[in-house]
Amino acid sequence: MLGSDISNVFSDVELTAFDLNDFDITDLDKTVSIIKDTNPDCLIHTAAYTDVDGCELDPEKAYLINGTGARNVTMACEEIKCPIIYISTDYVFDGAKKKPYDEWDMTAPVNQYGFSKLLGERFVSSMTNRFYIVRTSWLYGKNGKNFVETISRLLSEKDEIEVVDDQVGSPTFTYDLALKLRELIGKGYGTYHITNSSQCSWYEFAVEIAGLKSGKTKIKPTTSDKFKRPAKRPAFSVLDNTMLRLEGIHELRHWKEALKDYLSR
Repeated sequence: MLGSDISNVFSDVELTAFDLNDFDITDLDKTVSIIKDTNPDCLIHTAAYTDVDGCELDPEKAYLINGTGARNVTMACEEIKCPIIYISTDYVFDGAKKKPYDEWDMTAPVNQYGFSKLLGERFVSSMTNRFYIVRTSWLYGKNGKNFVETISRLLSEKDEIEVVDDQVGSPTFTYDLALKLRELIGKGYGTYHITNSSQCSWYEFAVEIAGLKSGKTKIKPTTSDKFKRPAKRPAFSVLDNTMLRLEGIHELRHWKEALKDYLSR
């Protein structure tokens, strides 16, 4: 999803988009060789294993892709003095703070996905000084499985659905994130939180989707313990975009406005 929108947002510049047909980021030699040969001015590292429950069931795979893979990409970037933008997650936090997390708040993941992405963050920040670590949350967009598409499908299939109301975050449209990544390049290096503005629960998110699609399906709030899933989720993972404000970069639009735009497309 994010890769597609990055391609759209950066369509007026020379852009090289890699995928698994080009190389596997867990292969150090191949990763370093191809990135060095391409010699980019900046590299946006979007490759990741993002199946949260899958990471819980196979943590070594998560650490290999999200940790070691990020290390390999960073090593390649450092050899050619290329800045790297590493996409991270709200799941590096435990959700116990009860108010939005700043970039400098202590990390404490509650699942293997969060641990693996935090490992990637640490490789990036320890191996180069030319880095942007961008934590984001609850992504949706074209060309990928996401909550908006799942709810949209269920609205046409079910008379009633249950959605958890005890997990709160900030839904983020990948197109909006891609625009902000472009704006971030050239600014001060460091860790940034970039999400659409304001917050909601998954239940409130689903209700908004149903309202915009004029769905007749009844949506009922429920709790996380109703759904037995391998990985625990943080109860509150809203990210405060503090560093954007400090850099003089406008924050992203309200998540409701972004959702309406996405569905209208």
